[in-house]
Amino acid sequence: MQIKVLEVGARDGLQNEPNFVATQIKVELLHQLINAGVKHIEAAAFVSPKWVPQMADGLAVVQSIWPDAQAQGVKISALVPNDKGMQTAISAGVHEVVIFSAASETFVQKNINCSIEQSIVRFQPVVQLAKSLGKRVRGSISCCLGCPYEGEVSVATVLKVIKQMQVLGVDEIDIADTIGVGAAKQVQALMQAVSHVFPIERVAGHFHDTYGQALANVAASLHAGVNVFHSSVAGLGGCPYAKGATGNLATEDLLYFLHGMGLQTGIDLSAVAQTGAWISQHLGRPNGSRAGAALMAKKSY
Repeated sequence: MQIKVLEVGARDGLQNEPNFVATQIKVELLHQLINAGVKHIEAAAFVSPKWVPQMADGLAVVQSIWPDAQAQGVKISALVPNDKGMQTAISAGVHEVVIFSAASETFVQKNINCSIEQSIVRFQPVVQLAKSLGKRVRGSISCCLGCPYEGEVSVATVLKVIKQMQVLGVDEIDIADTIGVGAAKQVQALMQAVSHVFPIERVAGHFHDTYGQALANVAASLHAGVNVFHSSVAGLGGCPYAKGATGNLATEDLLYFLHGMGLQTGIDLSAVAQTGAWISQHLGRPNGSRAGAALMAKKSY
């Protein structure tokens, strides 16, 4: 069975780094991941640099990796919040645009300063333009398993947002555990409920590892029929709206788990581990991947 792994390290992983990561480092990170066999990459967010300074060079990053991505059949996606961001996405030539909302009114207000309903309305012209240009559209829903402000999030709320995004015409839905509070039983129940309103083969699991449950949640999602997962090299990233929330599920850990299950990804785990060690060293932070750190330690013997 083939599993689609979408690498989010260059966007979700780096966007909250306190010091600006040089464009050439971002480009080198993506080149290494492409050479490791990664075929799906969320490379940038075309948002105002006032709000996300780290993503100010998104267009330059995507343009720099474009020839390599094209040559190796890599699909590049980018977060697009509005018409202006969509125009940048067109200039960049990305294959897929990502719109985003949440299953929590408070989170949406604090994140993009509008209600859930308003966020869906805002994205209508973005989706229409993307579709007219033949681009794929992915809808990302934050806080599907818990909110830092509202606490528990109901399945009904998640399903309502999915239905609204489905009406817009999205091709894939991201079920995101933004603060990493979900547990396997809860995740499986949610994914099963989602499968009744949206094709499960077009649903992705985006898990953070705050409570060490990300891989358990991947397993629960697999059991529910999900075969698309997001991860971030070296476990980079976190949620700025959730105190203590750690990074995304590390790509190395996800690959080790999936390969151990006999599932195919087409990605070279050893090469990704080396990339994880490299970017961690550059950022001056510990490697957030346990599998990656173990593999690199083994190499040093």
